[in-house]
Amino acid sequence: MTFVAPAAMMDAMPSFSRTAVVLVAAVSLAACASGEGSTATTGGPPTARTDMVAVVATTDLAVGSQRVSVGLPLDDQRNVSFGTAELSFSYLGTAEEPSTPQPTGVTYEARYIPTPGTPDAPEDGGGARVTSPSEARGIYQANDVSFDRAGFWQVEVVAELEGTGTQRATSAFEVLEEPALPAPGDEALPTRNLTLGAKGVPEEAIDSRAVTEGEIPDPELHRWTIAEALRQHVPIVVIFATPVYCVSRFCGPVTEAVEELAARYEDRAAFIHIEIWRDFNAQPQVVNQAAADWLYRNDDLTEPWLYTIGTDGIIVDRWASVFDTAEVAAWLDDLPPLP
Repeated sequence: MTFVAPAAMMDAMPSFSRTAVVLVAAVSLAACASGEGSTATTGGPPTARTDMVAVVATTDLAVGSQRVSVGLPLDDQRNVSFGTAELSFSYLGTAEEPSTPQPTGVTYEARYIPTPGTPDAPEDGGGARVTSPSEARGIYQANDVSFDRAGFWQVEVVAELEGTGTQRATSAFEVLEEPALPAPGDEALPTRNLTLGAKGVPEEAIDSRAVTEGEIPDPELHRWTIAEALRQHVPIVVIFATPVYCVSRFCGPVTEAVEELAARYEDRAAFIHIEIWRDFNAQPQVVNQAAADWLYRNDDLTEPWLYTIGTDGIIVDRWASVFDTAEVAAWLDDLPPLP
């Protein structure tokens, strides 16, 4: 896919990140997952063998402490769900100076975060297991993972699966010196995103679901611009997602989750959905300027992303792909009612 941003960004843009494409496999919603760069072993009998693959679901990792999530697909289009997994990390050096893996010696417990609308635990109350996409799908999230230097790193995932045994998988990823995208502690960009009633703009440029539903299904998410909320010192929850055209297929569920939060906490913050595409069917395709301003870096654009922004205009937190609605709700609970 090629992106063209309107106004200030008229040059053709390359495609979405490969991370988003691989992440489809991580939740078993597309074709078989690739095992490239990963290894796996199984503790079960040969007849029960399925190889687990680790896919780093968190993009834009940088030096410092942050949450890291991984998807765990199997090579038969099923996936690992529920319970917990253990993550450990090793430094692999740089492109110029690769090294043998240097383990940090720290192991993190990663808890299962379901895709919104799917179960967060099995009915029998057990732990991690192999499931079909229709049963469950999600990622495993570890908090406060610290990287002390930029370069290439490797995650090793160990999961004890009921009925299968011990599964191990590794995957390499890059850690930058500084985040490429807006990050916690940064000033939020005063974006004038498209809102309801924008003149000369088709409804699907405001929310791609207008294509299939005939109207914008969540008008409460399209009343504020980030710029206006910042001017009024209103806290912000903003989801960048394209529910209809999403590569990772997380966009619809996470946008609906934000809509549900908006219904519960309408008196606490401005809730905003920014559609990625201004014109998906154009040749070349056109991305909305607001999405480009926040997410387009280094010939790449990934989605979905969720951001929370404080009354001082500083980014409080961000989540790539899937987020835990309870984490966002806890932040909203601590906010005073809007005047």
